[in-house]
Amino acid sequence: MANLILSVTGSDRPGLTQALAAAVLSAGGNWLESHLSRLGGLYVGSVLVEADSVEALRSAVAAVDAEGLEVRIAPALDAPGGGGDEVLFALVGQDRLGIVHQVTAILSGLDVNIEAFETRISAEPHSGGALFHLNARLRLPPALTGENVQVALEAISAEIMVDISLAPAGAL
Repeated sequence: MANLILSVTGSDRPGLTQALAAAVLSAGGNWLESHLSRLGGLYVGSVLVEADSVEALRSAVAAVDAEGLEVRIAPALDAPGGGGDEVLFALVGQDRLGIVHQVTAILSGLDVNIEAFETRISAEPHSGGALFHLNARLRLPPALTGENVQVALEAISAEIMVDISLAPAGAL
């Protein structure tokens, strides 16, 4: 069995997840993990499947592709083992240009791997201004601690006017 990643994009409408699930099943595939959402009016996401035949899966998703859902298939890679601690990172602050760039520059400079990353905008309760939320799951290199990451991010938190928190992944 091969593990494959399906990357999907298309105009959002009812039935897309079911059509994709039917295609995977008809090819004898097993749906393992997925991240699917409506983003910018589009249906976007990724699905990890296990399948006996890549060609059978390609044929099955071609029918879904013909319905307006673009599906790309790529082989999944074995994840490198090891690494350090896993931490959960949350950030909230007034929305402004460059928050993601500054935060990811700090993380990249520390050799931190971002394993999951979600952002959203909400209305600030009192003023109605745009509030930026970032939630991430981070994998630290073996020699780095969560405290080191916290200190590095706090160094820019006043500049970009955000509140941050880090917690061990098992703590929440």
